[in-house]
Amino acid sequence: MKSSKPRLTGILAALLTAAPAVAQDAPAPAIAAPAVPVVLPTLTTLQAAQLADLLAKDAVAQGLRQTAAPLDAADPDTLVRATLDHARAVHAGRLDASDFQRGWGIKPQAYDPLPAFSDAVGRDRIAAWFASLPPPYAGYDALAAGLARYRAIAAAGGWPTLATAPAYGTSGPAVALLRRRLAAEDPQVATTGDRFDTPLLDAVRRAQRRYGLNPAGQVGAQTLAALNVPVEARIRQIAANMERWRWLPDRLEQRRVQVNIAAAVLTVFDGDAPVMSMKAVTGRPANETPMLVSSIHSVVLNPPWNVPTSIAQGELWPKERASPGYLKRNGFRVMDGGRLQQSSERSALGRYKFDFANDFSVYLHDTPAQATFSRFDRLASHGCVRLEKPADLAKLLMKTTPEWQPDAIDATVAAGKTVRAKMADPVAVYLLYWTAFAGANGQVGFRADPYGWDETLASKVEARSARRMLAAK
Repeated sequence: MKSSKPRLTGILAALLTAAPAVAQDAPAPAIAAPAVPVVLPTLTTLQAAQLADLLAKDAVAQGLRQTAAPLDAADPDTLVRATLDHARAVHAGRLDASDFQRGWGIKPQAYDPLPAFSDAVGRDRIAAWFASLPPPYAGYDALAAGLARYRAIAAAGGWPTLATAPAYGTSGPAVALLRRRLAAEDPQVATTGDRFDTPLLDAVRRAQRRYGLNPAGQVGAQTLAALNVPVEARIRQIAANMERWRWLPDRLEQRRVQVNIAAAVLTVFDGDAPVMSMKAVTGRPANETPMLVSSIHSVVLNPPWNVPTSIAQGELWPKERASPGYLKRNGFRVMDGGRLQQSSERSALGRYKFDFANDFSVYLHDTPAQATFSRFDRLASHGCVRLEKPADLAKLLMKTTPEWQPDAIDATVAAGKTVRAKMADPVAVYLLYWTAFAGANGQVGFRADPYGWDETLASKVEARSARRMLAAK
């Protein structure tokens, strides 16, 4: 069915239907140019039916809706508008600007799907155009496949809740229930048997690694809690992480540093290949490490610590009042304006600080507090990212800076003088919040949602999708 007339993208706020009198030789007032009508593509009957089917299925496949909501193929104008809205959501995210909260410092790029969609209709390649909409990353594709798998688990009844935690070597109904629970996510687990044998022990350890827990094989409180998260919650968690993938640019830089805030891990990439990885310490709840994209431009060697006002007032001055002399004993001095600075010799930033522009006053840095890196839960900072191996990272990032080769870095650090070493080639840095990710084997790994961002984001996506669906009817 053909559209009877072209549609406009918006409505003019006001029309210049009259103008005040002006002197004969006065310059004519500026007249607003009329809005240029946007011509939407005309669908054939077969294309309308195809589009209605694709929309219903793809909204579910892309995690934008929990269930399919068929559209009327006999109303092509509504179908086209719904298609363009869906395309924007899949390619650049479902959220509106007002939905982003502080800490969500990554914003999707603007995207106009109309030109490519019109071309696809004209060449009768609508299905191929649909397939091109999602973010062009294997990580996104793997999560989409994981979403389908977990929805199938939910459709089959989900998984059992474990009331008790059986131990290795025991037998009985609790072991059989544990086996069933693990088999729901892990195809390597045999579904029958009531003995906690070595293969089941290995399955427990695999599950613990997927959840970011200590893979000791004991089904303790943390493991039990992770196993008892309902499959519906895991589905929403996957959908939230798929939305975050849509906020990334269409192409990532060849050389880049990525921090998974939730997992507290830093990885350096060269293209798609990881070339370095290390443990990190990221922000504790209420001191969240923000999501952001920036570029590391310099490394400060032997940095002093300019203490944020919130930390000085909330933590350090109370310690000084409780134990006079605390600040001096720990290398702090009072600067102009009452600011506190800790000397480079005693600095909480250690010997390396990696600077990049951002609106949150965060950075990557060394730390003298090494004990935290031995923990599996490493969300303990005030928002900055502490690094397990900062010297290795500095030398890797400075590889293309002739005056800052490893010997020069080591000598400057040993001398104790504060120096800002500017990098010849800045390196992109991404602070990302991944709580669900899939590996090459298709297994989905999960992390806790310490900031509550998954639940908030999933709810916002579902609410926006519901409102858009109502508007399309």
